[in-house]
Amino acid sequence: MTIFEALRQDHEKQRLLLKILVQTHGDTAARRDYFEELKDELSRHATAEERHFYSPLMEYDGAVELSRHGIAEHHEIDELLEKLDDTDCSSPAWLRYLKQLKEQVEHHLDDEEQEFFQIGGRLLKEQQKNALGAAYQEEMAELA
Repeated sequence: MTIFEALRQDHEKQRLLLKILVQTHGDTAARRDYFEELKDELSRHATAEERHFYSPLMEYDGAVELSRHGIAEHHEIDELLEKLDDTDCSSPAWLRYLKQLKEQVEHHLDDEEQEFFQIGGRLLKEQQKNALGAAYQEEMAELA
């Protein structure tokens, strides 16, 4: 599996968790459980992605700014997760923050899939794509 396939697979998990969470109501065990799963998924994904996708891309002049942008978006997502953690999940503010998070994450995933993957596809050799995919998946499993 290439790095792009591995990332896209995890992107789909994140989209699904966000979709489910937006449909939850009030301070329920399900809302808390799905949110914890989403936080864990986003955290592991960001760490492994920065190591096994952004870092290798930064070796190429044409991808440095793109990689920095992606990493900055990870930090914005982290800040929204902190706001959600600090807000009672039954409050209307929690749902507002969740919708902001959904919008931010989906924007980030779309950026990666529509722009970053194309640039990475041109810059990385086939062997690198496969090796990075394996390393990414291994790290995701270790962080679980």
